[in-house]
Amino acid sequence: MSETEIATVAGGCFWCTEAVFVRVKGVRRVVSGYIDGQVPNPTYEQVCSGRTGHTEAVEIEFDPAVVSYDTLLDIFFATHDPTQLNRQGNDIGTQYRSGVYFHSDAQKEAAEAAIGRANELWGGGVVTEVKPATTFYEAEGYHQDFYENNPNQGYCMAIVAPKVAKFRQQFASLLIDAA
Repeated sequence: MSETEIATVAGGCFWCTEAVFVRVKGVRRVVSGYIDGQVPNPTYEQVCSGRTGHTEAVEIEFDPAVVSYDTLLDIFFATHDPTQLNRQGNDIGTQYRSGVYFHSDAQKEAAEAAIGRANELWGGGVVTEVKPATTFYEAEGYHQDFYENNPNQGYCMAIVAPKVAKFRQQFASLLIDAA
């Protein structure tokens, strides 16, 4: 088995972000959780209060021999709106901010370059924060694989499914089930 790396990103609701990245070739594991806050072991309710400082994020374990960190960042910026400050659509609050949390200097440089590409894609105005990764807290079990387990739930049908469809269309060659 080849080496793996970790990428940590926040693009609004972690259900959406996780649902996209579990479909990417070379991604071995995606975990929904919380990062960049001040409260140890926060609960979903605490994070939703906006008082812990955390954001909903995903930790992505990937094989860089199959999919590059740059490619993961390009997928990230294409499948959420990085120009919305502290929100994604109707999900409003600092826990829904856009962020890349780097694990090395190389990841920091890659994130800054990806923001440049995203500014071109989105016409400027990207507000994604780039910060060193801090302690990542895994979200409660019912948040893991939420879209896979609840595809007919209203939020999943209205919000998550279109993001997954956008990924499938724009990054078809990177789909796990692509030939």
